[in-house]
Amino acid sequence: MRAMRVERPAPIESNPLRLVDLPMPEPAGKQVRLRIKVCGVCLTDLHVVEGDLPFRGAVIPGHQAIGTIDALGPDVTLHTIGDTVGVAWLHETCGKCRFCQDGAENLCENAHFTGYDVNGGFAEYLLAPESFVYPFPERIANANGAPLLCAGIIGYRAFRLSGARKGKRLGLYGFGASAHITIQIARSLGCKVYVFTRSQEHRDLAKQLGAVWTGRAEDDPPKKMDASIIFAPAGYLVREALRVLEHGGKLALAGIHMSPTPELDYREHLYYERCVQSVANNTREDGRDLLQAAAEIPVTTHTEIFHLDEANEVLLRLKQGKINGAAVIDLEAG
Repeated sequence: MRAMRVERPAPIESNPLRLVDLPMPEPAGKQVRLRIKVCGVCLTDLHVVEGDLPFRGAVIPGHQAIGTIDALGPDVTLHTIGDTVGVAWLHETCGKCRFCQDGAENLCENAHFTGYDVNGGFAEYLLAPESFVYPFPERIANANGAPLLCAGIIGYRAFRLSGARKGKRLGLYGFGASAHITIQIARSLGCKVYVFTRSQEHRDLAKQLGAVWTGRAEDDPPKKMDASIIFAPAGYLVREALRVLEHGGKLALAGIHMSPTPELDYREHLYYERCVQSVANNTREDGRDLLQAAAEIPVTTHTEIFHLDEANEVLLRLKQGKINGAAVIDLEAG
């Protein structure tokens, strides 16, 4: 099978992903094999490729994959050949540690992640445990559905953890794949959304999707935010977001990686019961809830489509902030 694999992390400008031809993976136990149709591209993929996350060996990135099951392990009972399913970041948890037992599998001490610990979706096929794939309606089993599997799920979890509520002001910092889905969820629930981003193109998209105000992080919005979410991996945004956060407000940090945060002034940034909340991974419940909400709203994704051998190029464009909405690799297009 064809795949784009990173064997040694390096700046994306050096094209560290290599097109390789690998043996077809064979499912064992409760694994299913997917013939991949599409795979979304995420900032986390960039962090894996560039080594911002601890490197765990040669791997095929990609964790927003939709495909058709074409082979089953001998112990599979939940799926049949021909089922259309999605694969997200959470590949598998142990089910035994204190976090799994407490319903917090996103914090599992022994978790494995798609496109990081195990091969992911920048390939024609992948393997996944049957209980960690999501049934996908055929009508969205395409490029428009792929971003829901990470950008959507993490945005949804971050939104819930931010404490945003109907009629309240929600600030979104960075307006890429996740934020352009989150704004649709927030507006459907009656939030007033303010978007902080450098790109004029991204601000224009935010306005199209219903933002009541857009500007840069350094700008002063007309009113303070009741809740905010930072999607961009830039630590300096923490101080900027807290600066305009209302008393009692919560700031959620949605990324798996962030550059160093600057020193905070207790009185200016944290006093009056302001709270900072990190967001770690996701649970399967998050995924199921997001997919249901996306269908009911319904969420519309804005995507740019690429071929498999363009994976380095798309990650470079993502790094440069040149993707408006979400990037998706179409495996059926070549």
